Amino acid sequence: MLNSDDDVVLSHDPTPGVRVLRLNRPAVLNALNLALRQRLAEAFAAADTDPAVRVVVLAGGERAFCAGADLNEYVDASPTDIIGREMDRLWGAISACRKPVIAAVRGHALGGGCELAMHADLILASDQASFGQPEVLLGLMPGGGATQRLTRAVGKFQAMRLLLTGARLTAPEALALGLVSEVHPDAEVEDRALSMAAALAKGPQLAQQFIKEAVLQSMATTLEVGLQMERKSFQLLFATKDKTTGIRARLGKVPPAFD
Repeated sequence: MLNSDDDVVLSHDPTPGVRVLRLNRPAVLNALNLALRQRLAEAFAAADTDPAVRVVVLAGGERAFCAGADLNEYVDASPTDIIGREMDRLWGAISACRKPVIAAVRGHALGGGCELAMHADLILASDQASFGQPEVLLGLMPGGGATQRLTRAVGKFQAMRLLLTGARLTAPEALALGLVSEVHPDAEVEDRALSMAAALAKGPQLAQQFIKEAVLQSMATTLEVGLQMERKSFQLLFATKDKTTGIRARLGKVPPAFD
């Protein structure tokens, strides 16, 4: 039995400051139908505006993080049908999240699933995970950002190879190309994501937000403009209590206690 639309994304807060959003369509390997996309956008928007949430962990299941788009919704779709789905708005709710996002990837992350993982700031992969953009094998191309994000992650020539052939990457291959941040044994990857999230949740929130903004800006502007943004953000942080807390803790050789 498939899940109802109400529970296709499960949300819980396992430790202070950490919210886990879990894709929950296991019968179809967490394939992205419109209901799942909408719930995911809503969940990210809610996490972004919730002051109790400082880090988001995005997870799937043991067999699949997300195996891509639900093709049952695509097979007879017309261009106007696809336009009406407002995919830019739904993907945008994820990319607009100001808080650190960690993707914990087990199993397949293919097509839209790989694109979903690339919306995160850190990708922690199981050693059994696989990544790829196989849309070309269906007579299509990526529509969730892979031609842009994958190219920025691994460079033009590797991106072209993956996008034009639909080839899959193992987790170690993805790590070697720079597509993922870390690789861990399958049974440990989610625990590692949670421990990293808990550590980040204790960090200086505004500094983390400014770092994220600056890094993302670097992919959309010139070096000069990016450096200007970095300098201004750096300067603004000198108005924060976190700056004083962090420096005094370092000088006193004690752990900082950020707000």
